[in-house]
Amino acid sequence: MKTLKTFRDSEDGAVTVDWVVLAAMVVALGALAGTAMNTEVTAFLGTLAGDVEAFVTGAHNGTF
Repeated sequence: MKTLKTFRDSEDGAVTVDWVVLAAMVVALGALAGTAMNTEVTAFLGTLAGDVEAFVTGAHNGTF
């Protein structure tokens, strides 16, 4: 009975739950930020790829 009382009064599990909730919130915030930036990053990389292709094509043709 004493062991059960000690287990019930222990707060170690509550601290663990706090850290798990905090970690889940950090992961959710990272996922939300990644989703929000996805469109802009994709557009930027598409523009960059077009610019690099134009540069390489121009350099190959002697334009630059």
